[in-house]
Amino acid sequence: MKHRLAIACLIAAAGAAVALPAALAQNRDDRGDRLHAAAAAQADPRSDANTASLDRILADAQRRHPGRVIEVSYDDGEYDVEIRQNDGRIVELEYSARTGRLLDTDYD
Repeated sequence: MKHRLAIACLIAAAGAAVALPAALAQNRDDRGDRLHAAAAAQADPRSDANTASLDRILADAQRRHPGRVIEVSYDDGEYDVEIRQNDGRIVELEYSARTGRLLDTDYD
Protein backbone atom coordinates (compact mmCIF):
# COMPACT_ATOMS: atom_id res chain seq x y z
CA MET A 1 0.00 0.00 0.00
CA LYS A 2 2.83 2.39 0.89
CA HIS A 3 4.49 1.64 -2.44
CA ARG A 4 1.34 2.60 -4.37
CA LEU A 5 1.09 5.86 -2.45
CA ALA A 6 4.76 6.60 -3.09
CA ILE A 7 4.36 5.87 -6.80
CA ALA A 8 1.26 8.06 -7.02
CA CYS A 9 3.12 10.92 -5.31
CA LEU A 10 6.07 10.55 -7.70
CA ILE A 11 3.78 10.60 -10.73
CA ALA A 12 1.98 13.71 -9.45
CA ALA A 13 5.28 15.47 -8.74
CA ALA A 14 6.62 14.59 -12.19
CA GLY A 15 3.48 16.00 -13.81
CA ALA A 16 3.81 19.24 -11.86
CA ALA A 17 7.49 19.48 -12.77
CA VAL A 18 6.58 19.30 -16.46
CA ALA A 19 3.54 21.61 -16.32
CA LEU A 20 5.05 24.44 -14.26
CA PRO A 21 7.85 25.43 -16.68
CA ALA A 22 5.36 25.38 -19.57
CA ALA A 23 2.99 27.67 -17.67
CA LEU A 24 5.81 30.05 -16.76
CA ALA A 25 7.00 30.15 -20.38
CA GLN A 26 3.46 31.00 -21.52
CA ASN A 27 3.33 33.93 -19.07
CA ARG A 28 6.68 35.21 -20.42
CA ASP A 29 5.31 34.94 -23.98
CA ASP A 30 2.18 36.91 -23.04
CA ARG A 31 4.28 39.64 -21.43
CA GLY A 32 6.50 39.74 -24.53
CA ASP A 33 3.45 40.13 -26.80
CA ARG A 34 2.20 43.03 -24.69
CA LEU A 35 5.56 44.80 -24.70
CA HIS A 36 5.97 44.26 -28.44
CA ALA A 37 2.47 45.58 -29.20
CA ALA A 38 2.98 48.64 -26.99
CA ALA A 39 6.34 49.40 -28.61
CA ALA A 40 4.86 49.02 -32.10
CA ALA A 41 2.06 51.44 -31.24
CA GLN A 42 4.51 54.02 -29.90
CA ALA A 43 6.70 53.70 -33.00
CA ASP A 44 3.73 54.20 -35.34
CA PRO A 45 4.01 57.71 -36.84
CA ARG A 46 0.22 58.07 -36.63
CA SER A 47 0.23 57.71 -32.85
CA ASP A 48 0.06 60.82 -30.72
CA ALA A 49 -0.46 61.88 -27.13
CA ASN A 50 -4.08 60.69 -27.37
CA THR A 51 -3.10 57.05 -27.88
CA ALA A 52 -5.13 54.81 -25.58
CA SER A 53 -3.35 52.89 -22.86
CA LEU A 54 -2.78 49.22 -23.69
CA ASP A 55 -3.37 48.40 -20.02
CA ARG A 56 -6.79 50.07 -20.20
CA ILE A 57 -7.63 48.17 -23.39
CA LEU A 58 -6.58 44.83 -21.86
CA ALA A 59 -8.64 45.53 -18.74
CA ASP A 60 -11.69 46.30 -20.89
CA ALA A 61 -11.17 43.15 -22.98
CA GLN A 62 -10.96 40.95 -19.89
CA ARG A 63 -13.97 42.65 -18.32
CA ARG A 64 -16.01 41.86 -21.44
CA HIS A 65 -14.63 38.32 -21.85
CA PRO A 66 -13.16 36.84 -18.64
CA GLY A 67 -10.30 34.47 -19.32
CA ARG A 68 -6.61 34.49 -20.17
CA VAL A 69 -5.04 36.84 -22.72
CA ILE A 70 -3.20 34.57 -25.13
CA GLU A 71 -2.03 37.10 -27.71
CA VAL A 72 -1.75 40.85 -28.16
CA SER A 73 -0.65 42.49 -31.38
CA TYR A 74 -0.65 45.92 -33.01
CA ASP A 75 -1.15 46.64 -36.68
CA ASP A 76 -2.37 49.59 -38.70
CA GLY A 77 -3.57 51.64 -35.74
CA GLU A 78 -5.40 48.79 -34.03
CA TYR A 79 -4.70 46.47 -31.13
CA ASP A 80 -5.83 42.86 -31.56
CA VAL A 81 -6.41 41.01 -28.29
CA GLU A 82 -7.07 37.25 -28.21
CA ILE A 83 -8.56 35.77 -25.07
CA ARG A 84 -9.17 32.14 -24.19
CA GLN A 85 -12.40 32.45 -22.24
CA ASN A 86 -13.07 30.40 -19.13
CA ASP A 87 -15.31 28.10 -21.22
CA GLY A 88 -12.41 27.38 -23.62
CA ARG A 89 -13.64 29.47 -26.55
CA ILE A 90 -11.26 31.96 -28.14
CA VAL A 91 -12.43 35.50 -28.81
CA GLU A 92 -10.53 38.16 -30.77
CA LEU A 93 -11.22 41.81 -30.04
CA GLU A 94 -10.06 44.72 -32.18
CA TYR A 95 -9.56 48.09 -30.51
CA SER A 96 -8.66 51.49 -31.91
CA ALA A 97 -5.20 52.31 -30.56
CA ARG A 98 -6.03 56.01 -30.72
CA THR A 99 -9.36 56.02 -28.87
CA GLY A 100 -9.39 52.67 -27.07
CA ARG A 101 -12.84 51.99 -28.53
CA LEU A 102 -13.83 48.39 -29.28
CA LEU A 103 -14.19 48.06 -33.06
CA ASP A 104 -14.96 44.39 -33.65
CA THR A 105 -15.35 41.05 -31.89
CA ASP A 106 -14.79 37.67 -33.55
CA TYR A 107 -15.27 34.22 -32.03
CA ASP A 108 -13.16 31.25 -33.16
